[in-house]
Amino acid sequence: MLTRKQHELLMFIHERLKEAGIPPSFDEMKEALDLASKSGIHRLITALEERGFIRRLPNRARALEVLRLPDSIAPGLNAAKKFSPSVIQGSLGRPQPKEAPRLQAASNDDDVAASISIPVMGRIAAGVPIAAIETRTHSISVPPDMIAGGEHYALEVKGDSMIEAGIFDGDTVIIRNASTATPGEIVVAIVDDEEATLKRFRRKGASIALEAANPAYETRIFGPDRVSVRGKLVGLIRRY
Repeated sequence: MLTRKQHELLMFIHERLKEAGIPPSFDEMKEALDLASKSGIHRLITALEERGFIRRLPNRARALEVLRLPDSIAPGLNAAKKFSPSVIQGSLGRPQPKEAPRLQAASNDDDVAASISIPVMGRIAAGVPIAAIETRTHSISVPPDMIAGGEHYALEVKGDSMIEAGIFDGDTVIIRNASTATPGEIVVAIVDDEEATLKRFRRKGASIALEAANPAYETRIFGPDRVSVRGKLVGLIRRY
């Protein structure tokens, strides 16, 4: 049996994975449960892991996977497909990952027909020039269930500023075109019409805050006329 706080955290992680495809940061979990420090979150995560409800993914900084939900709350959800990042096999000869990937290199005509091609618009890192995300470099194929409505594009991630959100150096993020965002969403933001960055969108009074998911990076705060949103994160692809 879970305590109330353990149950709240488990459901918060589960809902965030369903909505965004990535686990919440420790700061988000702390705020959602109204705890005073991250140490309380660490204890709750350890308890959930020991009880077999979640697991911490190896070699992925603070990335979490929900293994099951309490049967008394949602008996049908435990049979649902678990979240794992989409995978494209990087090269021939590498061993297959232990878990079945959601997306692999196309092996037959049916796979090709079922996928959707979207453009890769360069590489994004903290403060890269805007021109770096305005030139199409190539295209990738993604499964239809990864995107839903609207125009999409992809960006290759460089750097570790979003590791606590489960986004790592070398990942390819899938972005849906958008010019507005809700606080808490991860966005492609343009600052002063000069630089582009992938950060979590926040509001600080009348100002806009671009928040990294890595304590080594400071949150940057700007006047609302200095920041424009160019899209919202909807998924990612990881190469192994």
